[in-house]
Amino acid sequence: MNFEPRTPAVVSRLPNVGTTIFTVMSALAQQHGAVNLGQGFPDFEGDPALVDAVTSAMKAGHNQYPPMTGVPALREVLSAKTLALHGHRYDPVTEITITAGATQALLTAILALVHPGDEVIVLEPCYDSYVPAIELAGARAVRVPLNGTTFRPDFDRVRAALSPRTRAMIINTPHNPTGTVWTAEERQMLADLLRPTDVLLISDEVYEHMVYDDRQHISASGHPELAARSVVVSSFGKTFHVTGWKVGQVMAPAALMTEFRKVHQFNVFTVNTPMQIGLASYLQQPEPYLNLPTFYQRKRDLFRAGLAGSRFELLPCEGTYFQCVSYDAISDMPDEAFCRWLTEHVGVAAIPMSAFQSTPAERATIRFCFAKQDATLQAALERLVKL
Repeated sequence: MNFEPRTPAVVSRLPNVGTTIFTVMSALAQQHGAVNLGQGFPDFEGDPALVDAVTSAMKAGHNQYPPMTGVPALREVLSAKTLALHGHRYDPVTEITITAGATQALLTAILALVHPGDEVIVLEPCYDSYVPAIELAGARAVRVPLNGTTFRPDFDRVRAALSPRTRAMIINTPHNPTGTVWTAEERQMLADLLRPTDVLLISDEVYEHMVYDDRQHISASGHPELAARSVVVSSFGKTFHVTGWKVGQVMAPAALMTEFRKVHQFNVFTVNTPMQIGLASYLQQPEPYLNLPTFYQRKRDLFRAGLAGSRFELLPCEGTYFQCVSYDAISDMPDEAFCRWLTEHVGVAAIPMSAFQSTPAERATIRFCFAKQDATLQAALERLVKL
């Protein structure tokens, strides 16, 4: 007796999620030979000294499982770094964990600390993993728009969104996609707002070392009240131009980290050993991350200068390696359609702002990534200025 093979039907945990726009635009860029300023990764290599440090770790035999929480030497150097930069010491034994990138860290934090029926406030536009992670936890994302012209936090709207079900809030500074950087005054306003609540804070700080024009990164770690209720997430891949390594970090008070690690040990367990050993050695010298603002500000300025004479309107870029522009003077197409047209007919890939928010943007806006070689940026600019 013959039976036809049959795949049982499933009910999707994420019925509204498809392939991300980043994957779509990168594939479209490759198909059409376009300059890819869409997905946020460099097209240049990291420091050879870092690669050598990882290679040395491999050759020295550091190729088996590290501790679940991360290599002790790496956690210790991160503790010292955070104390030096933000004045707060995390215990490297109980309050720092190494993760398989920042996206895993964000998902793990949400799964560990957020329960079905809870609400989590997100500020839109926002990184596209936040809402799916909240939904996987069985919770509800409460979307609070940033100011539509400046993309700064609106604390009156945040206050109105707080409810007895609010379990957590996610913030991101420097901000992807808009490039805004929180001020010390805004951090204090958030602390004042959350003080009477039991709301946890998940602070996405992966672009912490990309701040421009003499601004300072304002970490949740640097405010005692916020540090006491925060899970702070960052990324070595972003900082050291090695996004494919997928190594991140989480810092949090011991009580929160205990819960984080319960989930971490079962969704990743641990992160590759030689890269942790190499990073621990490389971080002994702070110059690579302390010099990063100068490195990327030069690229930002090159890109902005190249677009200054075009019909694109440059929006402010205070941090990250993303530049947002309005294209109102060029087209009335919706942003995703415009990005597809730009890739197919102009030969430059970008990301539509609609990928980061649930409601239409006030202006027709797209995002370019300038973490590219100068030649790559110049090639893109030559095509963009013709519009």
